[in-house]
Amino acid sequence: MLAKTKTCAIVGLDGTVVDVEADISPGLPAFHVVGLPDAAVQESRERVRSAIRNSGTEFPMRRITVSLAPADLRKTGPAYDLPIAMGLLMSSGQVPDTLAGSLLLGELALKGSLRPTQGMLAMVAVGKAAGVKTVYVPAMNAREAALVHGMEVMPVDSLAQLVSHARGTSTIRPFDGKAPPAGGAEDVATGRIKDTGRWPDLADVRGQEHAKRGMEVAAAGGHNLLMTGPPGSGKTLLARSLPSILPEMSVDEALDVTKIYSVAGLLPAGSPLVERRPFRSPHYTISNAGLVGGGAIPRPGEITLSHRGVLFLDELPEFGHTALEVLRQPLEDRVVTISRAQGTVTFPANFMMVGAMNPCPCGFFGDSQKACSCALSGVSRYQRRISGPLMDRMDIFVDVPRVEYEKLVEPAVAESSADVRARINTARSIQWERFGEKTSLTTNSDMGSTEVWDHCQLEGSAKSLLQMAMSQLSLSARGFHRVLKVSRTIADLAGSDVIKTSHLAEALQYRPRPVL
Repeated sequence: MLAKTKTCAIVGLDGTVVDVEADISPGLPAFHVVGLPDAAVQESRERVRSAIRNSGTEFPMRRITVSLAPADLRKTGPAYDLPIAMGLLMSSGQVPDTLAGSLLLGELALKGSLRPTQGMLAMVAVGKAAGVKTVYVPAMNAREAALVHGMEVMPVDSLAQLVSHARGTSTIRPFDGKAPPAGGAEDVATGRIKDTGRWPDLADVRGQEHAKRGMEVAAAGGHNLLMTGPPGSGKTLLARSLPSILPEMSVDEALDVTKIYSVAGLLPAGSPLVERRPFRSPHYTISNAGLVGGGAIPRPGEITLSHRGVLFLDELPEFGHTALEVLRQPLEDRVVTISRAQGTVTFPANFMMVGAMNPCPCGFFGDSQKACSCALSGVSRYQRRISGPLMDRMDIFVDVPRVEYEKLVEPAVAESSADVRARINTARSIQWERFGEKTSLTTNSDMGSTEVWDHCQLEGSAKSLLQMAMSQLSLSARGFHRVLKVSRTIADLAGSDVIKTSHLAEALQYRPRPVL
């Protein structure tokens, strides 16, 4: 007898509904799974066999064939356990086919209970797009699945409970939780997720007013930032305080990030919704695949895990040359494409890149108190580890000098992160109104050349200054546009419709000094 259930396969962050066909026929006992299953799917045969026996039902000792269609799509992970088990019970006549039109997702334990499964949000979203109305998921994944509005989510504790529900002897009630779930409070007035995390406050950073201003401009427009200074000057502390001034995520942004972390299996314990903007800080020994993503079955890398947030690369010149160069395309296109023999996968990568570096190997080139011990040729080689094309994709360059004794011991009088965030929220609101809902643009850094000409209007004297800067700073066409984008952000912070000379002059101050 043939029975059919539905589940989902995820490739990258997208997927497709998979038909699980179970056929039981006469012959010697055998259990075959076909349809390009990986090792985890093949091992489901043993999990399903034990789960059925330990759930008060009988495992059919016949010739069993389970087909996962479409057959040319590789199937990975343990989420196929539940649909395979229910398919076998339906095929053997122990359970009616009342669940044939529903989506079944979940890994089975040997005793028949359901374990939480990663990628649940992405799979439920695929089911909704395919027109499926009801999804049965492990009870621990119910809150995550409920983030997809319009789907009836049925939380299942065990295979035995689902069998009783299918037979009509008991009823599984739909999950009635609301999204965002506990811990992910939504501010009704702004429609944004409240960030309840604790980040270092800018008020705790003594001195470095110029660097703080550069961070404010970068956060307001979503610009890339590179900080240079001697060891211990506060570069890392400044970078780690950046999330405290970034705008809180909208519900749509939070769902985008949650989908990525769900597929990667990195959702925070006890909270199915990622509430804080990501802040990723990989070590410089990271591999290319770890940074960009990859593997035989492509998985998200650090730049995708930084989507809608910050990718902080400390000790930037120490990263491998290839690892840095692979950042060039994602920084420009806001996506990363990974090609393998089995196909091509595209991951989102709309992030702020923040880098920190010493000016030389010893760290004290140009320091006011400690002499540099490096040869000029060594300083030049160290700075040139970051290629010109990558430097050209950075928007703001700030020096972070040594902090003087007086600044360290005087009472803190700096602005708090909350005050700075209020100005940044105002500037971001101006940008959202400027771009509107008809475009995918959210910040000034997202603008292309067409939008730059439409929205970056200069006053007369500013045009003359920009013309002079083009020749003196040897700006490329990309650098020219990035200066205009930063100027537009500074004007937004000042509440000006037109980019004035003072706004452009400040943007030009953030351009890099010539390399030795």
